[in-house]
Amino acid sequence: MELKRKCEDEIKRWLKGNKKALLVKGARQVGKTHIIRAVLNELECDYLEINLIKDSEAVSILEQASSADDLILGFSTISGKRLKKGESIIFIDEVQKYKDMVTKIKFLAEEGSFRYVLSGSLLGVELSGLESAPVGYLHIIDMFPLDFEEFLQITNITEEVTENLRHSFVNRKPVMDVIHQKMSDMFLRYLVVGGMPEAVKIFADTNNLNDVIDVHRDIKSLYKLDFTQYETEDKKLLISNAYDIIPSELLKQNKRFFVSDLKQGKRFDRVQKTFLWLENAGVSVPVYNSSEPKIPLKLSKKQSLFKLYLSDVGMLTTEYGMSTKRMLINRDSSLNAGGIFENAIAQTLYSKKYDLYYYNSNRIGELDFLIEYNGKALPIEVKSGKKYTVHSALNKCINNPDYEIGEAIVFADCNVSVDDKIAYMPVYMSMFLDEDSGEGFDVKKIEF
Repeated sequence: MELKRKCEDEIKRWLKGNKKALLVKGARQVGKTHIIRAVLNELECDYLEINLIKDSEAVSILEQASSADDLILGFSTISGKRLKKGESIIFIDEVQKYKDMVTKIKFLAEEGSFRYVLSGSLLGVELSGLESAPVGYLHIIDMFPLDFEEFLQITNITEEVTENLRHSFVNRKPVMDVIHQKMSDMFLRYLVVGGMPEAVKIFADTNNLNDVIDVHRDIKSLYKLDFTQYETEDKKLLISNAYDIIPSELLKQNKRFFVSDLKQGKRFDRVQKTFLWLENAGVSVPVYNSSEPKIPLKLSKKQSLFKLYLSDVGMLTTEYGMSTKRMLINRDSSLNAGGIFENAIAQTLYSKKYDLYYYNSNRIGELDFLIEYNGKALPIEVKSGKKYTVHSALNKCINNPDYEIGEAIVFADCNVSVDDKIAYMPVYMSMFLDEDSGEGFDVKKIEF
C-alpha cells in the first residue's frame, strides 16, 4: 500500500512557491527519497534525480562546477535528460557524500536558474554547518518514522474517528468504550511494528511479525555499516556498543544511561561525542536531566545526565524478541513494558520538536518527562501497569508552589479522566500533544 506522510503537505507548499532550496533530512529508511519522488510525480514536476552514491561521477561534477550551467551540463551528460531553466527541479539524494553541499547549494540557489531538492541520511553528522547555515536560502524538513497517527492509515480507523478523539483530548472527555478498546489495541500493534515505512507496509500486507523483525534487522545492519563507514577507527566500537546497550538500559528501574555500562573507567567527556553522533544520525532520542522542573528548562539542563531511547519503538521491541512482542499484543501483565511505553512517548514528542527533559531528585523522586508546553513546564508520567494513579514524585512537584506547575499528564492504559491538576490520558493520545492543542486550558475548569 502507498503510505501518506504528514510532511507531504509541507513539500507541496514549497513546490508551489518557495524559491529556497529544500532539504529533507532524517535517519536511514524513514522514507525520504520515496516521499520526495512521490510528490514530484503527483504534481507532474519536470525533475532530474541524482543519487550521489549510485551516480559516482555526480560528486566530481559538484566539486568542479563553478556555475549552474556547468552543473547542468554535467548532470545532463550523465543522466541523458535535458533540463529547462526556470522549470526543471534538480533532486539530489544522498547529499552526505558531498561535504561541501551546504556551501554549494547557497551558491546555486542564489543563482536562481533551477530549484533544488536535497535529501540524505547522517546529515547531522556529515554536514556540520547544516543547522546554522541555511538562513535565507535553505528550507529544512525533518522526517521521522511514522507516528501513531500516520500508522493508523493501515487500519480501518477513519479521520472522523481521529478528529473525535482529538476533541476528547482537548476537552478532557472520556472516549466511547468500543473506540477506546480499538485504539488501545492498535497502539499495541504500533509498539511491535513501529513506524519504519517498509516494516509498516509489510505488516499491512502480511500481518506477519517475523517479516517485520527481518526488516528491522536489515535496517540495524545499515546503521551498523554507517557506524563503521562514517567514523574514525577508535570511535566505531564505542558508537556500536552505545547503540546496542540502549535496550538493556531501558529495562532498568532507573533508565538513565550509565557511561560505565558502555566502558568501564571512561569519563563522560571522553565519550560525549558518541551519544551526540547517535542523535545526529537520527537513530536515538536523548532525554536530558533538568535539575528543576521550572522554565526555561534549558537553564537547568545537565548534559552529562541523560536517558537514551531508540528512534523507533518497533525496532526496540525487535531487540527484545518475538516473545516480548507477543506479550505486548496479549496484554501480559508480567511483562516489564515501562521502557517500551516510554520509548513510544519519547519518539512522539521528539518528532513534534519538543526539547525533552526528565527530573530526578533524591528527596522528591523522578518525573519521566518534562517539556515546555503552552508557556509552562509540563510533567509527563508514563505508566504501563494498572497502578497508574500512584505517582508520589508527580504529586510533590505539583504541590510545590515554587514550580508553578499548572497541570500534568499521565499517559497509561486507561480512558480519559481528570483529578485536580492531573489529566489521565490513554497512551495513544500522545499523538495530539501539539503546542497549541490545549490552547492554554485549565483542567480544573473543565466540566463534564
